[in-house]
Amino acid sequence: MALGLGLSTARTISAQTAPVAAQPAQTVSSSPAPARSPYAESKPIDFENHTGFVEIFDGKTLKDWDGNPDVWHVEDGSIVGVSTREKPAGNTFIVYHGSEPKDFDLKLEIKVEYGGGSGIQYRSTLGMPPPGGTGGGPIRAGEPQPPPPQARWTMFGPQADFWYPVNPVHASYTGQLYSQNTGRRIIAWRGEVVSSVAGLPPVRVGNIGDRTALGAFVKDGEWNQYTIMVRGGTFIHILNGQLMAVLVDDDPASSNNVDGLIGLQIEGVPSKVSFRNIWLKKID
Repeated sequence: MALGLGLSTARTISAQTAPVAAQPAQTVSSSPAPARSPYAESKPIDFENHTGFVEIFDGKTLKDWDGNPDVWHVEDGSIVGVSTREKPAGNTFIVYHGSEPKDFDLKLEIKVEYGGGSGIQYRSTLGMPPPGGTGGGPIRAGEPQPPPPQARWTMFGPQADFWYPVNPVHASYTGQLYSQNTGRRIIAWRGEVVSSVAGLPPVRVGNIGDRTALGAFVKDGEWNQYTIMVRGGTFIHILNGQLMAVLVDDDPASSNNVDGLIGLQIEGVPSKVSFRNIWLKKID
């Protein structure tokens, strides 16, 4: 029997009774979306940005550098030092005489192969080492002895350490702040923020990270990017973008708080150390 419905009414009923297409299920998160900070974050530094820096090694000659010519030479655009059991180098430096900065940024690439150790000396002076103060690694009986140390190639002062991991102890040294030939030895181990004041031993005031875990940032036998930042009594060591050690030395009479020379080290046998892309920015 006809119901006599109008056209508009029929369309409404048809829409209400038509099958509804299935909709995809929606997942409701139990935790709110992380809030976005309204502040911009710092961008990572470009290690190859040399604005304000001066290149202190031309990649071809040892102009302004002085080291034992039996140990140091230029090879493939790098300053290279070699120490072998047949011809041990001892503990010696090649010294940069083009500047004696106090406050600065220094960045370079370093590679240590085969064994032994190295480091970057800064704010340092030259002179004869104290008795027994030059090390150089063990040499077996009957093997050639290293040459006696010479004042022109022996440095005193702070150092950014770098060692080949021949054992766990040596592996833990890379990145630390070592005081070369002063008797103070390790002042800030890798992973530490250390404070030093006159008349008292240094104290650890904070931790950067676990010393062993930070070793994962070291590229053994490969090129590593090393940055050293020095401002007043504050010393910062950064390796491959990772902060390794910080020292705040508030003793104005400290051997750390002086103008001084930059140098590159080789120590131990056998060892081959290489340095390239050496850039210095002095801070007025």
